[in-house]
Amino acid sequence: MTPLLSDFVTQHLPLIEEHLSQALPSPVSGGERLIDAMRYSLLNGGKRIRPLLVLAAAKACGIDVLGSKVYSAGVAVEYIHAYSLIHDDLPAMDDDDLRRGQPTCHIAFDEATAILAGDALQCAAFEVLSESVDTLALVAPLAKAAGARGMVVGQAIDLAAVDQALDLQQLSHMHKHKTGALIEVSVQMGAIVSGANRVQLKALQRYAAAIGLAFQIQDDILDVTADTHTLGKQQGADAANNKPTYVSLLGLDEAKRKAQHLLSEAKTALAPFPNGEVLAAIADYIVERGN
Repeated sequence: MTPLLSDFVTQHLPLIEEHLSQALPSPVSGGERLIDAMRYSLLNGGKRIRPLLVLAAAKACGIDVLGSKVYSAGVAVEYIHAYSLIHDDLPAMDDDDLRRGQPTCHIAFDEATAILAGDALQCAAFEVLSESVDTLALVAPLAKAAGARGMVVGQAIDLAAVDQALDLQQLSHMHKHKTGALIEVSVQMGAIVSGANRVQLKALQRYAAAIGLAFQIQDDILDVTADTHTLGKQQGADAANNKPTYVSLLGLDEAKRKAQHLLSEAKTALAPFPNGEVLAAIADYIVERGN
């Protein structure tokens, strides 16, 4: 992580964590265990790449990111991300026991509670947005990115791809939805909150599409090169589940080259933004993490 990004994270991460915690619903009598499971999965660490992207995109468009409405957008997308991880880890999905070095939600609680915690986090995301001055502008892109035209269809394609031979185009299509959709909408929401113009939105879309794919490629690389302790989840899980990856299709060296090419594309897209240095640093971090 560059000093620039480290300073940005030091300044904003405590506020992100505070907003994430404060926006959680108060427990209804009899629902304490549900809230505990939501809190456990949401606040057990994580790099907070998506809310940081919301803030960095707003900064790139020239606004002071210490405004509450910017943080609300970041909270909403991180709630969706947290819900997706809970459901990804379930026995019917990836059947993972570890997440961020801790037992997954269905292991720490139980499967039914984990399903409900994910459901509730998804609803809470839109509750947060309902209190934003940009509600109408933000709800539609987040709903699209999270649903049957975004992350969820990516999960469906991923499940159907087990034991199947995908080509590179099919693999990229899957991950544009499963991984890329929430990364892209994070950047888009930051731009919308800041009042970005059409040219800025298109440039940021190119940036986000590149880092979204690079993020998944680096994940695939780390699944091969890192250990379980470093990953915080079971190393080699993709190979064990016979899932197609960029490494299995391209080989390790070519996957690394593709990630670097996408990093270059992302930085080129930031040319119109004098204040885009944090977005550039996040792109570097996404591709260089674990190295």
